[in-house]
Amino acid sequence: MLVERGIQVMNFEVVGDAYAIASNYLRRTGAIADSVITDERLFEIIVKLFQRGEFNRIRLANKAIAEFEARVLA
Repeated sequence: MLVERGIQVMNFEVVGDAYAIASNYLRRTGAIADSVITDERLFEIIVKLFQRGEFNRIRLANKAIAEFEARVLA
């Protein structure tokens, strides 16, 4: 589903899939709590990467995981 946000169009399916992949990994490693609540820090990283032009859900998730670990776990 595409939703217009100002000038940009955001594909929520790609963002949602990338979030699911990244959050699953980070929950399994213990980096984020095992709950149904969205981790805002991770979500913001994914949206920022998406807005910069990363549209592949696997690469998006991997880059978000790396950035999350560098920021939060450092």
